[in-house]
Amino acid sequence: MTTHTTASTPEARELVLTMDGQEVSFSVGETLYQVSQRLRTEVPTLCYDDRLDPFGGCRLCVVEVEGQRNPVASCTTQALPGMVVHTRSERVERHRKTLLELVVSENPEARIDPLRGHASQELHHLRERYGVTGERMQGRKSGHSRPDDDNPFIARDYDQCISCYRCVRVCAEREGDYAISVKGRGFATQITVEFDGHLRDSACTFCGQCVQTCPTGALADRKALRAEARPEPIVATRSICPYCGVGCSVDLLSKGDRLVGIRPAMDGPANLGALCVKGQFAFDWVQSEDRLTTPLVRGKDGQLHPATWDEALDRAAAGFAKARDEHGQHGTYAIASGRAPHESAYAIQKFIRVSYGSNYIDNCSRA
Repeated sequence: MTTHTTASTPEARELVLTMDGQEVSFSVGETLYQVSQRLRTEVPTLCYDDRLDPFGGCRLCVVEVEGQRNPVASCTTQALPGMVVHTRSERVERHRKTLLELVVSENPEARIDPLRGHASQELHHLRERYGVTGERMQGRKSGHSRPDDDNPFIARDYDQCISCYRCVRVCAEREGDYAISVKGRGFATQITVEFDGHLRDSACTFCGQCVQTCPTGALADRKALRAEARPEPIVATRSICPYCGVGCSVDLLSKGDRLVGIRPAMDGPANLGALCVKGQFAFDWVQSEDRLTTPLVRGKDGQLHPATWDEALDRAAAGFAKARDEHGQHGTYAIASGRAPHESAYAIQKFIRVSYGSNYIDNCSRA
């Protein structure tokens, strides 16, 4: 049964095409891929990231348009009124499978750990969908890994690279760093940084966006991969990064009772998949062995000694009361830590405003 998608204005209602037998309206400037996404049609792609300008490099998103001699890349082809489009014809699927076999022939590992990055499973899922193993087409391979780059955040495993250029484009278009580029052509193609050096010596700010957009895991979260051998399943918990006032949405990755990684939320209203180096990689303190496990109070000898919670709280309360009596309501100024939970930040500001009648409260995340 054919359904009709209506638009809100007479002008929009005139822009109609047919996709897989269904009439659908579209807006000026929309591509065929964007229309297919609204229809929840499974058009595959490897070079596409909806945060980036369309690239049309992998050609997996090709569709048939009646009247066109050859399939066209749906991510770069604008929708036009009256088009008749087929996204899953036998010819298109055969074309996609051949392209995928070429891609997979350069990507030896069939299984990539999901800890590598947000998009790291895209090629793996397409291999399973089309039943492609990479054995049909063998030969030379492009790209070589950089195990000599010993930065603590990003692994550069270019043996898994398929030259989709998403890392290069996200670094330029989203972050504005232009730290990553491409050298060579054909089988000599290599993702690199200036002077073919290390990330630490480049313009890289270790924001990690290249890691999260890579569809093969060629660029990987090195800190998360420390937990690769842990047997527990990966659990993602949505939260807000506490390090500054932007309020970036993050997914906290845990295995068992351990925090193993942090990812930016692609649908986060404040960040849309972006994070800074602190928000993504600075979490080791959560499980640091140097963290206190019992309260400490200072004795008459000037040294800190273990105490009960009641002893510590009584000592703290006496100190706050003494400061207020000797120096007045503005004698105490509180600064909350960006590493503390949001509930703690709320509690400390409530304590200062209620107990002292003062607004002398700040947070290091504001800087």
